[in-house]
Amino acid sequence: MKKPVFLDRDGVINTNREDYVKSPSEWIPIPGAISAMATLHRAGHQLIVVTNQSGIGRGYYSAEAVERIHLVMRNALKAAGVDSIHILFCPHHSRERCGCRKPETGLIDQARIDLGLPSGGWMVGDAHSDMELGRRSGLTTILVLSGRGRDQLEIIKAENSAMPDHVTDSLVSALDIILTP
Repeated sequence: MKKPVFLDRDGVINTNREDYVKSPSEWIPIPGAISAMATLHRAGHQLIVVTNQSGIGRGYYSAEAVERIHLVMRNALKAAGVDSIHILFCPHHSRERCGCRKPETGLIDQARIDLGLPSGGWMVGDAHSDMELGRRSGLTTILVLSGRGRDQLEIIKAENSAMPDHVTDSLVSALDIILTP
């Protein structure tokens, strides 16, 4: 089995919205992201989406709305040839201090249990919290500059935080990093 690829959702797979992606009609894939995921799937990588959805805890939308959004994403992936994808999300408000909100490792830990995944793999995200989650989970980190990535990279530098293992434009360009032996 190839190393699993953990992916943030908003800003990596679909466009990010400052007012949250609240409905299927607001879920707009980033150009090339679905085909990039299909390429990873065909190459033998298990794909796992890990996403903070604090809008649920804030009362902006429901868990059912997130499930409807994920159904649209699953259908787009299925049409591209991805027949299996695991999606985990944290519904909690940031002040709840749960163990599943990134950068805490609960979502990765749960995916490893659910899927029997080995240690290691990749974390692709557009936020400092994604990179910290990857570091804490023993994953190779890739910060994509789509979504909030550019601003987040500046924050990482300003805070003198650990730099991502790789920085690239998008999930499409991350393919070169992941697929290069």
